[in-house]
Amino acid sequence: MGLFLLWFFFGVGILIQASYLLVIFGKAAFYSGNKSQSTAKNEEGVTVVICAHNEFSNLKTLIPKLFEQDYPVFDVMIVNDRSSDRTKRLLEKMMESYPKLRSVTIKYTPPHVTAKKYALTLGIKVAKYDVLLLTDADCLPETDQWIRKMTDPVRNQDKTFAVGFSGYEQKPGFLNNWIQFETLLTGLYYISFGLWKKPFMAIGRNLCYRKSFFMEVKAFKNLWHIEGGDDDLFVNLYTNGRNTEIVLDPAANTISKPKENRKDYFIQKKRHLHAGKYYDAADKRKIGLYSFSHALFWLSGFGLLIYAGIAQSWEHFSVVFGIILLRSFLVTLIFKAAEKKIQGTKPPKNIWMLDFLYLGYFWILGTISHQAKDIQWK
Repeated sequence: MGLFLLWFFFGVGILIQASYLLVIFGKAAFYSGNKSQSTAKNEEGVTVVICAHNEFSNLKTLIPKLFEQDYPVFDVMIVNDRSSDRTKRLLEKMMESYPKLRSVTIKYTPPHVTAKKYALTLGIKVAKYDVLLLTDADCLPETDQWIRKMTDPVRNQDKTFAVGFSGYEQKPGFLNNWIQFETLLTGLYYISFGLWKKPFMAIGRNLCYRKSFFMEVKAFKNLWHIEGGDDDLFVNLYTNGRNTEIVLDPAANTISKPKENRKDYFIQKKRHLHAGKYYDAADKRKIGLYSFSHALFWLSGFGLLIYAGIAQSWEHFSVVFGIILLRSFLVTLIFKAAEKKIQGTKPPKNIWMLDFLYLGYFWILGTISHQAKDIQWK
């Protein structure tokens, strides 16, 4: 009976994993859609909105890069959120050099309101243009076409949301390699389901929507008490297959500075994963089913290997081990293809090993994040 259950769970894990890897993730990995923007020429104004808390050094680099964008009508709104460094002085000085740079300063956050959502809401309220493009202070556009490409679906295709990808700088070391893998997997989730017209999340480092829509739905109504989620939870509430476009083009990406130690990375991911518990039930299943089948595959697979080894049934051992190798090859193939399609860069090293380590990462850190009470922005 025990052996039958192991084979049953192993088979279920294989079927679900194959469906995700070949069908769902394959949509992004082998996407053949047109990268270029639509032929329409509506070049209405765009406001780039950035919330910054003690981001002096990042803003010093970011602001000049933003004004290299190849787009005729845009401005930049920096929300200086309770900064205690030289951010305010920097913004005052840079506004003299860049007339399209604007800023608003927040001195305190009202009680029972989360800091990031309050800062973002205030920035959006005073934004000059209706089309909003959001990113973070530690991000940089990959090309001077970022504004044009990311806002095109909203400007010219009457979409409510345009969802883009944001990666991290590639650096030596295991932590960075893991960050590349986990970021790519997260991207595969929201990009693939978005391409299948089942969008459910986005990231605030590269997201576009209209100010009028934001105000119409009363901003973060029913989300104020949740730390984080100004991007994925907001999108999760209002996105659907008709009003959302995935911008799958390396020229439309942003790139961020990765965390360089495990403590900072843990704090960041705990905040990201914590928001996931507030997703719609159907959308939780999109991630949960992959993670559940991933665990089912590995645990039952190892169970079968141990059982076959003890029984010295080397034929069964070879079959199970062969299936594990085949899946590892498939995972590596899909992730390499997706990395090239999404970012156009080198894929993470040892994808098969990182895929196995994800088993512990998701269930341990996910459980901790789900129960966490100390989530904060900055």
